[in-house]
Amino acid sequence: MSGAGRTELTELDGTGVAVTIVAGRWHEAITDGLIAGARRVLEASGAGVELVRVSGSFELPVVAKAALEAGADAVVALGVIVRGGTPHFDFVADAATSGLTRVALETGKPVGFGVLTLDDEQQGLDRAGLPGSREDKGAEAAHAALETAIILRGLRARGDARR
Repeated sequence: MSGAGRTELTELDGTGVAVTIVAGRWHEAITDGLIAGARRVLEASGAGVELVRVSGSFELPVVAKAALEAGADAVVALGVIVRGGTPHFDFVADAATSGLTRVALETGKPVGFGVLTLDDEQQGLDRAGLPGSREDKGAEAAHAALETAIILRGLRARGDARR
């Protein structure tokens, strides 16, 4: 696991930005840590926050798309996929990653990627923002989604002003 190159999370003004956290239910302790980190960043920024729970990481893209189409300015997708002894890991990880990328491009709205792909549960505990964790991937995903929503809002406002 490497956090090398990671930038510090800056304070953001999320006033007026609606963000939906879409989180899977698998590996509850890890997922709950990711959710807490995402909520902390979003609430500190003043963004509006809604939480939607889904069965697992495979379901994240379709629900993320529905949330964005229903008016969310950004989504933070959180999930945990642990490698097992079958190719199931590869299929779910690829479907979640490709699906969330497609959702962002199709809607033109940001999707913060907080889907952990792990060899074992300890790696997730190390990244979940829990006491003793070395990283807080939920906070990082929320920050990325919020920052991108703010950037897009500014770019679109400039485009509207030029017309």
